[in-house]
Amino acid sequence: MKIGIVCYPTFGGSGVVATELGKALAEKGHQVHFITYHQPVRLDSFSENISYHEVTVADYPLFEYAPYETALTSKLVDVALFEGLDILHVHYAIPHAHVAYMAQQILKDLGKFIPFVTTLHGTDITLVGRDSGFAPVVSFAINHSDAVTAVSQNLCDETYSFFKISKKIEVIPNFIDLKRFSKHRKDHFRKAIAPNHEKLVVHASNFRKVKRVEDVVAVFHKINKEIPSKLLLIGDGPERHTIERTCRECGDCADVRFLGKQEAVEEILSVCDLFILPSETESFGLAALEAMACQVPVISSNTGGIPELNIQGVTGFLSNVGDVDDMAKNAIYILSDEKRLTQFKENALEQAKKFDINMITPIYENLYKRVIEKGIGN
Repeated sequence: MKIGIVCYPTFGGSGVVATELGKALAEKGHQVHFITYHQPVRLDSFSENISYHEVTVADYPLFEYAPYETALTSKLVDVALFEGLDILHVHYAIPHAHVAYMAQQILKDLGKFIPFVTTLHGTDITLVGRDSGFAPVVSFAINHSDAVTAVSQNLCDETYSFFKISKKIEVIPNFIDLKRFSKHRKDHFRKAIAPNHEKLVVHASNFRKVKRVEDVVAVFHKINKEIPSKLLLIGDGPERHTIERTCRECGDCADVRFLGKQEAVEEILSVCDLFILPSETESFGLAALEAMACQVPVISSNTGGIPELNIQGVTGFLSNVGDVDDMAKNAIYILSDEKRLTQFKENALEQAKKFDINMITPIYENLYKRVIEKGIGN
């Protein structure tokens, strides 16, 4: 198949999933065309079956805001015609789904029908999509997609709850490439960070308010008083200054490392003992899955789709949003006994194996084939 993939090219979960899926499809012999405004961060290796098409937006003084949706629509039409695409897969509803619909209508006028699949990832539904200025467009685009998927059952349920959706939404969970995300021996790195055999606690996100990274610091502060530890913070974002201030107030600055945005996240996760994810909401929790694949148990909130991934008392523990006392108590319980910690690490890996990309990719392939066959004759 010739597959066009539209996504945000940043470190966010939707872009990561879209890119990793495209790479997996290319490995299976499909021709994959990424179409976005910047090369995706995870598109970091050459493949003869992968092409990248950059969307450029002309700078017209007439427009206060660059008309990206119009430029993207035109690019989709151009790539679909020139490359002979069979299907489009757009990740994140806003604006990709309604752009795909517009491109589909233009292509119809040109005598070519291209079906499109929309994958809902989270904040396109739970946050941005609920804005009254976007909601009608989101509903329309979902209902006019040729197929719709969501990355968790919780996200599927929320979509039906908040929008007038007549389209069937299929749940296809996020996945992990276990060839990449696995435990690596990086003893030298661990020794450099924790020279006195401290425990290593880690968090990775885009540092937005919804991630509640200040709770990570608060939980770590309580852990560190009981068990000598270091906190590694992977990522960056708008809440960075707030987090730094919280560290200073807690007096833990010497034990907290801000590592910034990292490409080889798996190498850092490999030396860690515990992952903290206290988010206000998570449609799935991809960062937690990456940690679990590297044998790192998870302390998380019990919101959104996280309980579908993090199993209470098995791979880690779940607490109410904002309950840093309970999170700290559970973290100390895991870290205070080496045998217990080892068991949680083994359990985390076993759970991660259920989300192996080699199990999920065929589900998407079958979906594409079904949608393409249904669209023949349109």
